[in-house]
Amino acid sequence: MPRRRILPIFIPHFGCVHECVFCNQRRISGAAEPAALENVRKIINDALLGMENGKWKMENSAGVLLPVEVAFYGGSFTALPASVQDSFLNEVRPLLSFSPESAIRVSARPDCIDFETVERLKSFGVRTIELGAQSMCDDVLILSKRGHTAADVVSASEIISSCGVSLILQMMTGLPGDSHESSILTARHLAALKPDGVRVYPAVVVRDTMLFDLWSAGKYAAHTVEEAVSWCAEICLIFEQGRIPVIRLGLNPSDELSGGMAVAGAYHPSFGELVLSKICFNLAVKLLCRAKTGSDVVITVSKGFMSKMIGQRRENLAALKKMFSLGSVKVIEIDKVSTSRIVPEIEAYWD
Repeated sequence: MPRRRILPIFIPHFGCVHECVFCNQRRISGAAEPAALENVRKIINDALLGMENGKWKMENSAGVLLPVEVAFYGGSFTALPASVQDSFLNEVRPLLSFSPESAIRVSARPDCIDFETVERLKSFGVRTIELGAQSMCDDVLILSKRGHTAADVVSASEIISSCGVSLILQMMTGLPGDSHESSILTARHLAALKPDGVRVYPAVVVRDTMLFDLWSAGKYAAHTVEEAVSWCAEICLIFEQGRIPVIRLGLNPSDELSGGMAVAGAYHPSFGELVLSKICFNLAVKLLCRAKTGSDVVITVSKGFMSKMIGQRRENLAALKKMFSLGSVKVIEIDKVSTSRIVPEIEAYWD
């Protein structure tokens, strides 16, 4: 996909008739009134004022212009009445008219997708649809009150792809009833659908959710950051093998979540970095299994992976040294770019 500057538009959660256990939008907003069309209009008009020849200037890169992707977040877009969807999309048209590379992205539920809907969205310039699959295990979906099945995910994905629209799938780990095995199974099933990208979100217990109520009552055990990091390191490699980009790992950090809204589960402001560091660690373990006790080891990694190999507070190096009883462990970054965003080129040498 061409590189674009994202213009996010957050719409309330009115489209969804379900209250998933992990979601707090309905309890907080109350869903009492429709999304405001005038808010969308203002966002688009403000964006038009800040553009040059229909493109945005890229921050910190003088002279570089990027086309725009308008992204509707925060709700189940296709669960809204078609007339409301059309009204929102019509407001974006003036912005899209400047550049054929500009586009729209929407989020949707798997049970709110059909051929007619996708073709209508395409006619307005929607080029990407993100599906909240969350799990491919029906037991987990039922316990999470998702209101759809794994079969709905397959059907919706096939429709989107067959219509020539880019497909992004979202999955969650650590939901009620989930396990390491079922999360790995979900990743494999999603990879088989050949999406253009995936987002992986470990479950986080957020205040004002049913998951918070279950956790408070001792009826739900949230997985830890460490556990989620370990699972996601394996999950990333599944998508890597299928050449499917992992475009997000963990919830986007915010002042609200960091300030007390996230009370348990796998929330960490640098979760993605932790996962990539774990991948590097696991690769090093495989290489060093032949190292002799007391050896001084040098690990080389491709450009951009040095900090990930070292780990936060140098914990990877300390763990490797202890695990293999090494004399020392040193990391050197080589002037070579890995073909992968998550897996480095790595070698190890010892005396």
